Amino acid sequence: MMTRMRRGLVVVVSAMCVTGSAWAYDQPSVNLGFTSFLDGGPPAGPGWYFSQYGQFYTSDTFADLDFPRDPRLHAWISLSQLIYQSDQAVAGNARWGMNVMLPYAYFDLKERETPLRANDGFGDLLIGPFLQWDPIMGDAGPVFMHRFEFQTIWPTGEYDREYAINPGANVVSLNPYWAATWFVTPQVSVSWRLHYLWNDRNTKPNIPDPDIRHTQAGQAVHGNFAADYEVLERRLRLGINGYFLKAIENSKANGERIPDSKEQVFAVGPGLLWSFNQGQHLFANVYFEMGAENRTEGQRYNLRYVHHF
Repeated sequence: MMTRMRRGLVVVVSAMCVTGSAWAYDQPSVNLGFTSFLDGGPPAGPGWYFSQYGQFYTSDTFADLDFPRDPRLHAWISLSQLIYQSDQAVAGNARWGMNVMLPYAYFDLKERETPLRANDGFGDLLIGPFLQWDPIMGDAGPVFMHRFEFQTIWPTGEYDREYAINPGANVVSLNPYWAATWFVTPQVSVSWRLHYLWNDRNTKPNIPDPDIRHTQAGQAVHGNFAADYEVLERRLRLGINGYFLKAIENSKANGERIPDSKEQVFAVGPGLLWSFNQGQHLFANVYFEMGAENRTEGQRYNLRYVHHF
């Protein structure tokens, strides 16, 4: 029974597309590479923010799948984000806020003698209340700023069990994170965002075996990291950025663990931040993936525009 589940989950692909990671064999949508520099705090203090992301992902390596030839996948991902940062302190110098994000994904899948099919449309809605702490200040400006968000993912996106690749995941996920920025000097900063991921059961998995009634992706940790140098004062920062994902337990089918189903990937590449003024910013990031297990491995190109009202 376990062998049959393993074949259904990994070889035939029990999975949803993840708009954040373009396509995965089991894990739902997560933030891989969408955020990078100065992630520990908003650029212009309290108020309303709108961010628009555009990302292109390409891969022709489907790690640990037994196909004659790996498919070729191109994914175009749009992500719209609305943030409200309050100026009201609720716990010492922490101020409350709310984050809402809605993705849309379009896929071009060259099947290459594989049974995979892709489905386009809106992805799952992300909602996250958060606490943003006031920056710790030094003689030359901020030294450290950080935030905690209880991010949740709701199965509102397009999902059809007939497709191996979907914009939605058909599960509720809890994905809280801690983000921080440390200013080593006023010109040099290091940022990170660390997530924990828990997923509920998928009661309509993309598996041809009718005996498999539900699946559940294993718990995972993932994060983004970046380091930058201010080349032009208050205008241009250049640096390196990256991300990782590591499942910390195997996935389940009908409540039983599936051996060797843990996913992982690591990526790194160059990036920049251009600030038009204090209220408008443009991020550009490139990532090259490596070390993938039970998921695709490719390249990711990301643009992010942030506007403070």
